[in-house]
Amino acid sequence: MSTTAIGRVVTAKGQTCIVELVGQRPDINEILILRSDDFEPRYIEVIEYESESTIRCLNLSDVDIVHFSEAYRTHQTISVPTGKHVLGRVIDALGRPIDGLGPIEGPVKSIYDYTPASSRTRSRDTEMLETGIKVIDFFAPFVKGKKIGIIGGAGVGKTVLTMELIHNIAKDESRLAMFAGIGERVREGHELRETLDKSGILDKSVIFMAQMHESAALRSTVGRSAATVAEYFRDVERRDVLVFVDNIYRHIQAANELATSVGTLASEGGYQATMYSDLRRLQDRLVSSDNGTITSVQAIYVPADDLTDPAVQEISQQLDSTIVLSRSVAESGIRPAVDLLRTTSSLLSPEVVGERHYQLASEVKAVLQQYESLKNVVSIIGTSELSQSEKKQYDMAIEIATFFSQSFFVTEDLNGASGEYSTLKQTLDGVEKILRS
Repeated sequence: MSTTAIGRVVTAKGQTCIVELVGQRPDINEILILRSDDFEPRYIEVIEYESESTIRCLNLSDVDIVHFSEAYRTHQTISVPTGKHVLGRVIDALGRPIDGLGPIEGPVKSIYDYTPASSRTRSRDTEMLETGIKVIDFFAPFVKGKKIGIIGGAGVGKTVLTMELIHNIAKDESRLAMFAGIGERVREGHELRETLDKSGILDKSVIFMAQMHESAALRSTVGRSAATVAEYFRDVERRDVLVFVDNIYRHIQAANELATSVGTLASEGGYQATMYSDLRRLQDRLVSSDNGTITSVQAIYVPADDLTDPAVQEISQQLDSTIVLSRSVAESGIRPAVDLLRTTSSLLSPEVVGERHYQLASEVKAVLQQYESLKNVVSIIGTSELSQSEKKQYDMAIEIATFFSQSFFVTEDLNGASGEYSTLKQTLDGVEKILRS
């Protein structure tokens, strides 16, 4: 660290501050330390030059910036530890361990040190990963190296479904699991660690957390910190990595808070004009290469249950599959509360899942669409006025919806019901039996 101050804070507003330079010119993304006799050192990150002699910086601390405090160079950017020593650890957005287990040894890597997706060779594997969750394996097949989104409002089961996926598919010894908690509760971080420990996969997992009470700067950074470690294991150790993000909407929300702090004019729906690029910078890092794969599962909070929200739409367009959780389905007692018609996947094709699976999925969708057209009629006059064929289709749709209800291993302690794992063959056989009855 430099021993000579290069400037001082002249303006502090929200998450940002302006530093007037009197010495060296720091690099963009460099971390500066603010020092004063009156408070502990605080960290800021250079985000842009406003003029030849002033820079705008982002507050990386959880406390306010003090006017006129002096800034010192570190000649470093935000860096995170990598390698085998991070396995089993809980780390914050700045790469610091927060699990009370002491410092992490091994090499560190800057979160800005990565190869752009456009110049990276991507893997073309279409290997399916069985999740044991019937509704996912059937409607939104989990394919190595692809992206799956779990969309839903508050309290419909996004986190529980994500936890079950971690429990079921991260046990394979050839895979590593990364978890990025963006703007979630402290309790959920503890529950995740306990679930991983109980499942015996904590020692091949890494947890990054920026909780909901932390600053927007840290919440917008933690996804890139997790991606940096995932890239290391993919490219250096040539491993297959599973990355779970809960919640990717909070990443956009944090960037929006920062844009507001800077004074940027809002765009569509009140979001920042840079929403697409803010999201794309992260999504472009969660991809596969010839060295290994990164498969991601991203929970997506839907504000006010509005699936047309611009941020939700933007996230959905960058995913290969979207699993939509519905409040009305949850209220009917079906778990997981998946809206079978709104759930979509570009991977549900004969080339990926096979002809039999594709054909059964097409037939199920047709039955469910028929059910939707009959539902309003039945709610008014009952099933007595339906033709024999219509009544059969109606009852079949209800049976299909019930079939995809399933007890989870991660909720055994809560509801007392034993968890269920259904192989893809069992799922296909069960669906076929209903359709042919």
